[in-house]
Amino acid sequence: MTQQTPTAAVPAHTPVGEVLAGQVIAVTGADQGYGRTVSAALARAGASVVLIGNNSETLAAAASQLEHAGGTAVPIKADVGVPLDWLSAQTRILDIYGSLHGIVHLADKRAHAEFTMLSENEWMDLFNCNVKSSVAIAQIIRRRLPGTWLTIIGPHTDERGLHVHPQRGAVQGLVENAHRENLRLNLLLPSRASSSDDTLDRPLSTAVMALAAPGMASLRGNVIEVPLPPLPKLRVQEDYPL
Repeated sequence: MTQQTPTAAVPAHTPVGEVLAGQVIAVTGADQGYGRTVSAALARAGASVVLIGNNSETLAAAASQLEHAGGTAVPIKADVGVPLDWLSAQTRILDIYGSLHGIVHLADKRAHAEFTMLSENEWMDLFNCNVKSSVAIAQIIRRRLPGTWLTIIGPHTDERGLHVHPQRGAVQGLVENAHRENLRLNLLLPSRASSSDDTLDRPLSTAVMALAAPGMASLRGNVIEVPLPPLPKLRVQEDYPL
């Protein structure tokens, strides 16, 4: 069942910087889009954040920004669409911290073409980024870290085209049935793509934080739509003759 955004079960007097203190949380796609926004929110809440992505330079820059702001962050280059890459990244995290409490996985890659013009290569890329990676991460944590939670940020609800439905349906099916393997999985569906503005994208970070809060450990199998404010329209400046 699709739900609305939850409210974090955290006492009102709890300082933001202590909500996730002691937790080690990995974020995939952490050097761009929602990954950057979510990573920053988790770091502000006291978590040690592991930034995972494909570009070493942008990951290092993002980690440096979080450290400069007082957070704790470690960049690790890995292609999570390749199971061995994720396994290697997970092993490194355990070598560094000795534990991994949670994972926020970005499985929201969008198509650049309409359904009728979607090439086989682009479809396979979407499948690998959004579906295959989600299954692989769940499989590996079940095998090695069954107590680790996984929150997936899935295909946006405003995305059109027939191709998005089998992707969203596959990830939703994985999340709703993960309890059969005693896994704690939840799925967030943002209403649009990232704006790269923390203020406009804050509702998604709030939802991630709510699911990560220790008091919400019993939540699993939820598919939650996250409404976000619309992007501001760009004003075109008119040229007037002098």
